Amino acid sequence: MLKIVSYFVFILMSLVSHAAPAKHAMNQTIRLATTTSTENSGLLHFLLPEFEQQSGYKVHVIAVGTGKALKMGQAGDVDVLLVHAKEAENAFIKQGFGRKRYAVMYNDFILIGPANDPAAISTSPSAAIALERIDAAQQLFISRGDDSGTHKKEKKLWAAATISPAGQWYREIGQGMGKAIQMADELDAYTLTDRGTWLSYKDKTRLKLLYQGDKLLFNPYGIIAVNPKLHADINARGADALIQWLISAPAQQLIGQYKKHGQLLFTPSAGK
Repeated sequence: MLKIVSYFVFILMSLVSHAAPAKHAMNQTIRLATTTSTENSGLLHFLLPEFEQQSGYKVHVIAVGTGKALKMGQAGDVDVLLVHAKEAENAFIKQGFGRKRYAVMYNDFILIGPANDPAAISTSPSAAIALERIDAAQQLFISRGDDSGTHKKEKKLWAAATISPAGQWYREIGQGMGKAIQMADELDAYTLTDRGTWLSYKDKTRLKLLYQGDKLLFNPYGIIAVNPKLHADINARGADALIQWLISAPAQQLIGQYKKHGQLLFTPSAGK
């Protein structure tokens, strides 16, 4: 009888010892929902290998629009968010879905379009007037139409121009930033893009940067850990490790070194 009991104890211990590494391996993966701009710009390919090597974590990147990223966080489908729609981020935290927002970096939005600039937006005194000119000229405008941070900013700019864009000249495509630039190039259209993605794509397109500089075009990025109290499988420890690394001096220095065409794609802003 004693031998039988000992045998079953041995089997049970074997099962536990085999299960423990699997659980540990699962917790070594961090699910990061982020914007298509951080992915398309190449920034994450530049940053994350350094974090993974130092920490032992593996970051699984899911690049979507900010709106979808926030919904994924709300549902507990990811552990941490790196997004760029501050009002929506603050609402996400206020509703209890996220713990705290940390500033990571910023860049700005710009308006790009055909080199001949048929709507003459390059001489506009403001972003709102640039959009007014596109509307008045009925020139084709490609909107991401995907509830991303870029789309949210675009809607604010149309509101500032007191215009509700509609008609054949205004096309919502429900796609990421790279696709929007590609379609605008194919159709000789205007679009709004973040500077980081533009610098990564400018050699692949005939479009030109036509308007920049309005303070309304400021584009801050924040990182938020999903609230583990709402979802039992959230990797809170991994999320915190990624956040603390991204806002650390070495990672901020790396962000400040990432350039295309001699220009910074993002300016580090942790602690500011």
